[in-house]
Amino acid sequence: MSNYPKPDSATLLKIYEKAALIKLNDERIIKQMMAGKLVMPYYSPRGQEIIPSAISVSLDDDDYICTIYRGIHDMLAKGFPLDEMWAELAGKATGTCKGKGGPMHLTCPEKGMMVTTGIVGSSMPIATGLGWAAKLDGKNRVSVANFGDGAANIGAFHESMNMAALWKLPVIFVCQNNLYAEHTSPAYSRVVEKISERAAGYGMPGVTVNGNDADEMFGAAKVAIDRARAGEGPTLIEAMTFRFNGHLLGETGHYMDKAIYADAQTKDPMPKLRQRLIDEGIATEEKLAGIESDINAAIDSALAAAIAAPFPDIAELKRDVFAEEIA
Repeated sequence: MSNYPKPDSATLLKIYEKAALIKLNDERIIKQMMAGKLVMPYYSPRGQEIIPSAISVSLDDDDYICTIYRGIHDMLAKGFPLDEMWAELAGKATGTCKGKGGPMHLTCPEKGMMVTTGIVGSSMPIATGLGWAAKLDGKNRVSVANFGDGAANIGAFHESMNMAALWKLPVIFVCQNNLYAEHTSPAYSRVVEKISERAAGYGMPGVTVNGNDADEMFGAAKVAIDRARAGEGPTLIEAMTFRFNGHLLGETGHYMDKAIYADAQTKDPMPKLRQRLIDEGIATEEKLAGIESDINAAIDSALAAAIAAPFPDIAELKRDVFAEEIA
């Protein structure tokens, strides 16, 4: 890992800003749900903030990302507008999908966020298709497919990897391995120790990194993105992490190994990165507190706008369903 490029001070601070937005936004969503002000299914990304934050600093708006239902952190890191996101979470007409998609179907094409899918693993063939489109168009775009460790066991994983390698598509496959495929630990789902080892079967690089370490995550992503832009094809990145909440908000996580859970809590990436910024003189406590205050203010504004916004008209039930509107 020492050969990976490392983020400079400005980039490291940017990674923290994105990760802090994810964390604070997650806390606010949970608070609103607990108060009965939001009614929806929610998959908390708490504990996985660093992964998309360290990836997205090397992406442009024109680059594509596809993610899954536990992907709100991927979207926020890429720059999803808070107003449109909160309105969508609240089921309001001003949401990015007119309030009809909710948290499992967030999309913002103008920022390269093409789809959030509720189907396990389907981010991979979609991202592969977008990578193929970018290559056909001659555009220097990359396509990132985010998925969990459980999705690495389905057919779409292997089919997408094979096609991307065969055609040297600019796709980065990012497996956010949080150790539990819904309720299932790796011991019950695969024999291979590292998911990244599967890349060899398709003739592409595969690496396993500490997804909670900003340096490792940035370095692995930067190398993969630069390689894809240079026309050298896809990469599989297995980013090791841990989710701090249950599979679905309200689920207790009783199946989690208590020792592993306790150990993960001591390695929470957010306070560690925050303290590092202070220790290395990159930012003062006051500066970081100011950043966090600004984020909270932006969330306040987005939440207020979402609450005040109207619900979609009943006519929307028939729109965006068929190619042509039917009576």
